[in-house]
Amino acid sequence: MTASEDTPRRLRGLVKWFDPVKGFGFVVPDEGGADILLHANVLRNYGQSSVADRATVEIDVQETERGRQATAVHVIEPPDDVEIGVLSDLKDIDPEVMRRAELQPARVKWFDKAKGFGFANTFGSDEDVFVHVDVLRRSGLADVQPGEALAIRVIEGKRGRMATEVCGWEAAVKSSE
Repeated sequence: MTASEDTPRRLRGLVKWFDPVKGFGFVVPDEGGADILLHANVLRNYGQSSVADRATVEIDVQETERGRQATAVHVIEPPDDVEIGVLSDLKDIDPEVMRRAELQPARVKWFDKAKGFGFANTFGSDEDVFVHVDVLRRSGLADVQPGEALAIRVIEGKRGRMATEVCGWEAAVKSSE
């Protein structure tokens, strides 16, 4: 292996698929070439346990004897084809109100991807916050796990507190620096 192969390169690409159960997925680089392996540990280092299919990512890539592998994630952008305001509970709420909602630290209480929803608790409050799978997708996530640390924007919806945006805690901390 040459010295240039040892040095990671930063690339952008589209998540082809990611399976949190298997613990890996693949990214199709914008520049073309072979797919890039994205391992769950690299994603966890960014502060997320999953990433939505078709999300745009900015990653460091290393050439290895077994192919191209992501070594770090720097940016995750939600898929372009996810509709904003798909939830009927959010359609009558002013988008500016949702954008101004403060990011709050939270933990996932439970989430069932098959049902399409779950709940989180913000620190300092016993009230549950409803988290819909469409909000996850719009935030660039595919799934969250019980106990996972998040940063969420919360509003009072028609049926109580609900998340309008979700991101991994470490990602939120990095973006605020």
